[in-house]
Amino acid sequence: MSTTTVLQNDQQLALGASVPPFTAHAISVSLPTWRDNVDYEEGAKRVVDAMVTGYPRFFIHRSIQKLARICEQRFGVQGERCLLCPTRKIAEQCREFMIDRSTKAGAPVPVRLVQFTICPEDDETSTPCRELHIVFFPADQFPLAKQFWQHTGLCVSSRLAERCLAMLHEDTDSPKSPIPVPTPGRPPVKPGNRHYSAKSIGKSPPTSPTVAHAHYNGSIAEQSAELLSKDHVTYLEERYGRNLPLESAAAAKRALRRRIAGVLVRDSPSDWSTAGGHEAELGPSTRGVEGVTEEDVFLYSTGMSAIWSAHQLALAVRPPAKSICFGFPYTDTLKILEKWGPGCNFFGNGLDEDIDELEILLKRESKLSDGPPALALFTEFPSNPLLRSANLPRLRELADKYDFLIVVDETIGNFVNVEVLPYADIVVSSLSKVFSGDANVMGGSLVLNPQGRHYAALKAHMAANFEDSYFDEDAIYMERNSRDFRRRIHTIDDNTLAVCTFLRARSLAHAPPHPRAAVREVYYPKWSTPHNYERCRVRGADGAPAGGYGGLFSLTFTSAEASRAFFDVLPFMKGPSLGTNFTLACPYTILAHYAELDWAATWGVDPNLVRVSVGLEDRETLLKGFEKALLAAEAAVQAEAAGEGAQSAA
Repeated sequence: MSTTTVLQNDQQLALGASVPPFTAHAISVSLPTWRDNVDYEEGAKRVVDAMVTGYPRFFIHRSIQKLARICEQRFGVQGERCLLCPTRKIAEQCREFMIDRSTKAGAPVPVRLVQFTICPEDDETSTPCRELHIVFFPADQFPLAKQFWQHTGLCVSSRLAERCLAMLHEDTDSPKSPIPVPTPGRPPVKPGNRHYSAKSIGKSPPTSPTVAHAHYNGSIAEQSAELLSKDHVTYLEERYGRNLPLESAAAAKRALRRRIAGVLVRDSPSDWSTAGGHEAELGPSTRGVEGVTEEDVFLYSTGMSAIWSAHQLALAVRPPAKSICFGFPYTDTLKILEKWGPGCNFFGNGLDEDIDELEILLKRESKLSDGPPALALFTEFPSNPLLRSANLPRLRELADKYDFLIVVDETIGNFVNVEVLPYADIVVSSLSKVFSGDANVMGGSLVLNPQGRHYAALKAHMAANFEDSYFDEDAIYMERNSRDFRRRIHTIDDNTLAVCTFLRARSLAHAPPHPRAAVREVYYPKWSTPHNYERCRVRGADGAPAGGYGGLFSLTFTSAEASRAFFDVLPFMKGPSLGTNFTLACPYTILAHYAELDWAATWGVDPNLVRVSVGLEDRETLLKGFEKALLAAEAAVQAEAAGEGAQSAA
């Protein structure tokens, strides 16, 4: 069911190709060398022009770009650009963000909304009409709009864009198909209400979800794309038990929520057809908290939208106060806490001694206000990229004492390995990562702890305000991908532990240090704050550990040259994202913090850090590949030493 990608004969996937290859909705892109990553951050033309896709919150999928250009031609006025949203509520949130941020910067920007309803031509078809909610703004404000897209992860998915293009009779087979020119003689539609105008347009036949292939080495991709029509692809997916039928999206979402709640008594890949049905056998949750049901699980279009929504939920239910970010998080989590609401207190190291400082802050703030001294504490377990785990029991004690929420992002640990819900009011996760594994669909989840002090208020607000904007076809793919997630996670855990053990034995962190060490440190939960990780590690009925340490680790090196040599030679996929069924590496700090490298370094995040997500490849293949890269790094260190020796002699 799951897939892996092994590079044969040390070949590298071409710069800009989709990762995985030949995947229309791939969520990563090939950046195979260190220089490629730096040039990507600097906007080098050779990199930008080569990219057929990218990580969806950073690179707007070409199908979405194409649909946006059509919307601009039909409804825009000169000098405008747009973002596409799946619901009116999200479009209004985008407008509110743009006006708020621009007002704080000097003057509010004009933003208007347009509703575009697209229906199939055949009135008898079961395919529903699709609504787009279009946010128009001056073209020079696109970077501001893109912040909303990136931070919240709420805008339209590439599959929704493809569905709309198909109903508009627009070809979607090639991610690099040219953007259409305006129809001669058709002027832009002038909006009515300046804030929100509606327009319903013609009907055309629906198509099935596509797995059209991205351009990769030119003719190969073009030939592959011609092998199966979209209808054939859908037939194969449904007929041979891979995907639920499109009309079963509600059942797919129900299966996902039950899987995440841990209430399915039988949830092996062979049970997929009943997991979302009324006949499914349900039992007590395996999440470590009594009373968890599928009704406590909410699905989102991305992991980031789940995090953003958790923060919005806290703002709506609790008294206003600053949030706390505990530990160095994924970049957009901190941006959310800073750009929405009263602000954020940042404890970037996330170590036990930082809890002492946090308690001092809470005592001080509680004396200055009648309300709680904090809104909510956000932390990752473990963190990205340093793989540190916070002392959740102690943080829970502080939350109970000072009456604030705890929100834990379990994406990297995942609930097969760690049990964090007992310490949290809200647990969020990016389902796009190891829960999916196939790297061809986005998704996120939010779980409420029914034993939490504020559960009733949180649940009531969600019941009244939650909006399901997770596109049906994305949910169907996510359900298909996640059927064997437990088996995959155990294999990935074992593979990663073997790789990290090998690398650490050749590092300065090993006792005694390796004499020719190029690796300075291996960041992995087994060695990074292990006492805190072990407290939350899933255990079997006999009390023995049943969960592993996860599939992500990071490396730092004794020199920049060693880091780059290791990365360039590493014979696995290179690109953003993690949790894939195949091994995937990136120079994380370059990609996530290129504009703030010095700031990241103050929190211990080395600018030359390499982050690796280990996959399902054969163990021997993995170890040989990492050994080859390690030898290149060690050779770089020796060459540097030889060069320095020659200079000294001179």
